[in-house]
Amino acid sequence: MKKIEAIIRRSKFDEVKAALHAIDIDFFTYTETFGVGNERKKKDVFRGSSNTDFISRLSLSIVVRDINLKKTIECLLNTAYTGEIGDGKIFVSTIEESYRIRTGESGDESLYMKE
Repeated sequence: MKKIEAIIRRSKFDEVKAALHAIDIDFFTYTETFGVGNERKKKDVFRGSSNTDFISRLSLSIVVRDINLKKTIECLLNTAYTGEIGDGKIFVSTIEESYRIRTGESGDESLYMKE
């Protein structure tokens, strides 16, 4: 099993979510995240004080079976792409084990619904 962490533009989220569902990746989590990088955000001034230049993004966390890794990464690369600085990053790490709390299933079986 692999864990994919993807940092993407907020504006691409709906497109990425639909594309993941289209390739049967139906479960992932996401959080609002801020960071700094090569993209430069214009500082805003509000009531005399300027805000930070952190850039707002979404961080997606997706755990997939090894057989789904390549298609998930390709999906993210294709749908999150704009060609501009700040499109994001994808990180892949190995997951030792996973468990479904409700049933106690472990490993690959804990990642998808049986028919």
